[in-house]
Parts: sequence; structure tokens; C-alpha cells
Amino acid sequence: MYKLVFKNAIDFMLALVGLILLLPLFIIILLVLLFVNNGKPFFFQERPGKNERIFRIIKFKTMTDKKDNSGNLLPNEKRMTAFGSFLRKTSLDEIPQLINILIGDMSLVGPRPLRVHYLPYYTLEESIRHTVKPGVTGLAQVSGRNALGWDDKLKIDIEYVRNLSFLNDIRILIKTLKKVLTNYDEIELDSNTLDLDELRKKKTTLT
Repeated sequence: MYKLVFKNAIDFMLALVGLILLLPLFIIILLVLLFVNNGKPFFFQERPGKNERIFRIIKFKTMTDKKDNSGNLLPNEKRMTAFGSFLRKTSLDEIPQLINILIGDMSLVGPRPLRVHYLPYYTLEESIRHTVKPGVTGLAQVSGRNALGWDDKLKIDIEYVRNLSFLNDIRILIKTLKKVLTNYDEIELDSNTLDLDELRKKKTTLT
């Protein structure tokens, strides 16, 4: 009952309250990014959601669009702004995802939405992560995410889906809040040395 009915309702109510309470901070960050990022405060990217339906995730933009002489984007570290780095370290860049929750694309808690081009590289068992809405935070994010490899992270996503419950979601939200407030084990997406598709291609080649 929680998974089918109450989770969506709770997500909507908490996201709405959260967005209202954070509105002053939202506006301040928006104004700063309008200046820092040449009028582009938001980052949009397609991600797979529930049942692999593609949606556009919304985040505060932490990098500029600076390019080299050939028109190619500079490396991430050269495009990251000081303010953008601050937003990532404090997880404030995630605030706009409350909008994703309000329009039904995401949940507060669930497997993080990864890149669309990873879809062909999940095993059948790992694809279970797409039977629920992706989350702003998730079990992998509070389980030492930055120290885990892809296989372990995806196993944790499977564990979350199979044991989805109200109490588990509450535990994850509390752990997430503690991590954000203490800046412990920084929650950052897609920080792996090798992307999932590159890793799986490499394994296939070796075997």
C-alpha cells in the first residue's frame, strides 16, 4: 500500500513544503548563478525514470559552458566555478529536483537516476532499479557511495527496491540529512573513474 499509494502522496507533500521553506534560498542561488553562469542557472539532463521513461532532471548549474578553440567543452575541473563547488559540497545543487518530484518524475528516496546511455549495460536483475521512481537520495548514497564500485552500488539499489518500506525511507532521509549537515562522505553523482558503460565494455572485452 505504501509503495503504490502513500509514497507518492508523501513525496508530493514533503516536496511542496520543502520548496516553500527553501524558496528564499532558492531565489538567492538562482540570482547568483544568473551572474556566474551567464544567465544559465539550471542544468537539465535526460535520465531514465520509472519503467525507463526518459525525463529531464533539474539541478542548479555548477559548471560554465566554456569551450576550447575547437568548440569543445573544457574539462570539468576547468569549468567548475567556486560557487558551483560550494553547491555540490553542500548538496544545494539538488534543490531543484523538488520540482521533479512535484511533477511526478522522481521520489525523495529511490535509486539515483543515472545516465540514459547506461541502459543497455544493466543486467536483468539490476534493471529492477527502474521499477520504482528514482530518488533525490537513496540507499547507495548513505552507504559509503563514493567508496563503492558500480557493481556494489547497483546491488544496493536492488536491495532498496526489494525492501522498499516507509521505515526504510525514513531511515535513509535521516542519514542523508546527517551527511548533508556534517558534509561527511560528500554525496556527489557520477564521480567514478570509469562510467558504467565503459566499465562493462572493458569487462566484455577481457572475457
